[in-house]
Amino acid sequence: MTTAWVFPGQGSQAVGMGREVYDRFAVAREIFDEADAILGFELSRLCFEGPADDLMLTENAQPALLTTSTALLAVARELAGSELTPAFLAGHSLGEYSALVASGALKFGDALRLVRRRGELMAETPDGTMAAVMGLDLPVLQSVCADASAAGPVVVATENSPAQYAISGSVAGVERAVVLAKQQGAKRAVRLNVSVALHSPLMQSAARAFEYEVAAIGNISAPQWPVIANATAEPLTEPDQIRAELVEQVTSPVRWIASVQHMVAAGVTRFVEIGHGNVLTGLIKRIVPGLELINLNSAAAIEQLVAQERQR
Repeated sequence: MTTAWVFPGQGSQAVGMGREVYDRFAVAREIFDEADAILGFELSRLCFEGPADDLMLTENAQPALLTTSTALLAVARELAGSELTPAFLAGHSLGEYSALVASGALKFGDALRLVRRRGELMAETPDGTMAAVMGLDLPVLQSVCADASAAGPVVVATENSPAQYAISGSVAGVERAVVLAKQQGAKRAVRLNVSVALHSPLMQSAARAFEYEVAAIGNISAPQWPVIANATAEPLTEPDQIRAELVEQVTSPVRWIASVQHMVAAGVTRFVEIGHGNVLTGLIKRIVPGLELINLNSAAAIEQLVAQERQR
């Protein structure tokens, strides 16, 4: 059986995440405590107790999700050992940092500093917005965005599943694209409650500033297992590739459909989602039906998987 580990991105956060493993496992406490010390505030308390409005802020949600996924993986590794070794790793947008930490390419502390700064830079960009669009083929939606860009820049930002995409850009451009998408037969097209245009040209200034942050990280290593890049849906195997990807993905679409298809074509039959929630499991089910899909989003889920593996 060939396994891939996948890690969720922004939008999966919720108050209470990580609390169970923090309370039960020293390895999880160490990770949350390290995050608190590095960031200089109690990220752990924000994850466990909220308030939800503060946790939702881009600059907080990104380190919170990274920390929670890393803590859950640490528990899984402690309980399962080598029984969960992956062939590939991937993460959706912010989740790519969790994948790079899991692969050994980035140290947790370096990744945490990067995602905190990434979130801050994104929050500082000119106002924009995003929308979810369901029920349109990608070429049709790309044409919709091209037409709507007469009102303001708007692009396809995340290719989540064949029936689910997100668009991103200026408020005027996104609003126009929502109207045009409905006219083209979209089952659903609705603005999201965000004020940043993630993975769009409006992130150019953030990407330029973030390039200096990535360059300052001196100890990026070759990953122990290939990490599938958001921007290209191809494996990252060298440090220079990783540096380029971390900058490029700020403005590039998240090619999640192609990433999953790449891993399946390479022989992956089981996807293990490590982190809060189950968003990626639902997307993968729609991209390639019939795969084995597992969520490691709690201590109970980890213990259940370990028991199953030992019965094989």
